[in-house]
Parts: sequence; structure tokens; C-alpha cells
Amino acid sequence: MKSASKEVRWMMSSRKKGRGLIGVLFAFLLITGFAVIVGYFLMMHSVQAEFGQPSPNLSFTQRVIFPVELFINRNALTKPHSLLGAEQKFVISEGESVSMICYRLEGEGLLPDAELMRMYLIYSGIDRALKSGQFSLSSQMSPVQIAAALLDATPKDAIITILPGWRIEEVAANVAASGLSVSGEQFLAAAQAPTQEYLALLQVTDVSTLEGFLYPGTYVLPRVSSLDDLLVMILTEFSGNVDTSLMDGFERQGLTLVEAVILASIIEREAVVTEEKPLIASVFFNRLEAGMRLETDPTVQYALGFDEATNSWWKSPLYLNDLNIDSPYNTYLHNGLPPGPISNPDLDALRSVAFPATTPYYYFRADCDGSGRHNFAITFEEHLNNSCE
Repeated sequence: MKSASKEVRWMMSSRKKGRGLIGVLFAFLLITGFAVIVGYFLMMHSVQAEFGQPSPNLSFTQRVIFPVELFINRNALTKPHSLLGAEQKFVISEGESVSMICYRLEGEGLLPDAELMRMYLIYSGIDRALKSGQFSLSSQMSPVQIAAALLDATPKDAIITILPGWRIEEVAANVAASGLSVSGEQFLAAAQAPTQEYLALLQVTDVSTLEGFLYPGTYVLPRVSSLDDLLVMILTEFSGNVDTSLMDGFERQGLTLVEAVILASIIEREAVVTEEKPLIASVFFNRLEAGMRLETDPTVQYALGFDEATNSWWKSPLYLNDLNIDSPYNTYLHNGLPPGPISNPDLDALRSVAFPATTPYYYFRADCDGSGRHNFAITFEEHLNNSCE
């Protein structure tokens, strides 16, 4: 009996010790949790004091994670990446993403960590305030200072971007939004009635518009520049890229420069994948040689002009009645090339005209996988079989 009594007392003592340990553990966790919360809020206060209030556009996850990252890496954000870096120009293009901007900043040696910079820009809301332009930056500036410099709403230079396949009105809209003291209407008036001086830069005389000759690319020039300065820059770029080898290639295909630009402008609108441009060129050459109509949708889109329903200069999809539009640009109704270019082609499109692929194809249509690629066919029956229906 004494032995049993001792065992009971031992068990009761063990339970008391167990409850005591649980209590100590609970208290420890409670104190630790409280310390973590207090520490987090102190850290938040420090981050806000150094980097400002967080953007109201942050998600819950970003509100939790970004301050921690900024606090841990605060020295990297507030110290220069290098004390030896010279001032350099940095260009932000229209529509460029904040991730790409940060990636290029790191790639050009202006800051050490693109992802950290991206977090800071998003945390502070600067990501939504960035504008296109050319900026003077240096690795002797800290990332925070670089971010502030990128907020300069009135850079000295204007950035004009011309994308491949844009028509002249789309270029005019970008010019108007570039910060250059030239309106879209002024640009259109000059580009749709070019002077002999402009045509001389292109070495052509038989065009009534600069459609097709506005060479795609990004142009940087002082905001005080004139419309003449801009057009001379763009047309000079076109002439500089259309070299002797291209002109010889156009001649071998039996085309003048203007005819080559017309065909290249159509190919530019048809091709999504660059490497298919010579194949698409071969189809059009084969059709022209056979006396077939080109029957290409972009020429109809060009003839239709601005579509209010889609808020676009390139109506899509087209309907059967659209193919009957009475226009010399409608290649479903008229043989040969349209009377002028329908867009501004890039160098790849121009090269595809000078050096087309050699194929037996007369037809092509978009692949059904949404990749932008095309299926090519020799006969109309094959073409029909390539339908996605």
C-alpha cells in the first residue's frame, strides 16, 4: 500500500510539473509573439520614416513582405552602387513595364538589384508615376535617388516610338504624346503632303505621303526640336537602313523602292512571327506572278480606316461585307499591289521582300493554336483543310 501511495504521489507531482512546463512554454510563446509583433511594427515605423508611406495600391501580401525586404536591404537602397560611375543617359520607352525598367537599370550598372528596386518602386507607388523620356543617371546615385530622378515630369528630351506595322495616324498620336511641341495634326499634315526636301532624303519622287517610310524605332531629341527635325531624323534612318544590298534585292524581284515598301507594309501586318516574313513574301510573289489577287485582310483594314467599335485603326475580325469595300486598297477586288503602303514596315519585312523564300505556296492562314504562326498551302483545297472549324 505504501508503494502504491508513493506511485500516486509521483504521478501527481509529474502532472504538476507537466502543467508547469506547458505554462512556461505558453508564456514563452506569448512573450515571443508579442515581441515579434512589436518588432514588426517598429520595423514598419522605421521603413516608413526612411522610405515613406506605402502605396494604397499594395496587396495584403505586398504590405506584409515588402517592408521586411526594404528594411533588410535598406543600405543597398540608400547607398550608391559605385562611386566611380559617370553620368549616362537612360531612356524609358512608352509603355515599358516597371520590371523591364529595373532589369535594364541593373544591366547598365546603375544599381545592384533589379528586384529590390522593383519592390521599392511598387511599395512607394512610383511605379505608377513613371513616364517615358530620357534621364541623366549615375551609379553614384543611390537607388532611391535614381527613383526620384525618374519622376522628373519634364525631361529635356522627347521620346518618339514608332512600332512596326503602325499606320501614319498611329505614329502621329505617339508624336503628340511625346512631349515634343508638335501636335498630331501638324505631323499628319506634313507627313501626308511631304515636301521635295523630304522626298529627296528617300530618293523617291512618286509618292504623295510618307506612309511606309516612317522607319520603326525609338527617336530621342530635345523637346524644343521642330517637326522638320523629327521628320529628317526618321527619314534619314530609313535611308540609312535601306542599303545597296536591299535595293539590289528589290531590283532582282522586279520592284521599285516604292513597290517594295508597299509589299513590305502588307507583310508587316500579316506576319506575327518574324521568321515567317520571307515565307509570306513568297506567297505574295507567287500570287502576283500567277496573276492572282493578293486578297489580304490588312489592305481591307487599311481601307476601312478607324473602327469606332474596336477603337482601333485595324478592325478585327473582318466580316464578309467588309471585303466588298470600294477602295483601290482592297486587294480582294483589285489586282496587283495597292496604290501605296498600308503601314510602316521594319527592316525584317523589307528584307523579306528583297530576299523572299522560294516556296510553292499560294495560300496561308493562321494556325489554330494561337501561336501567331501560319499554315501554308499550295492548293485552295489544302488551304480550306487548314481551317480551324
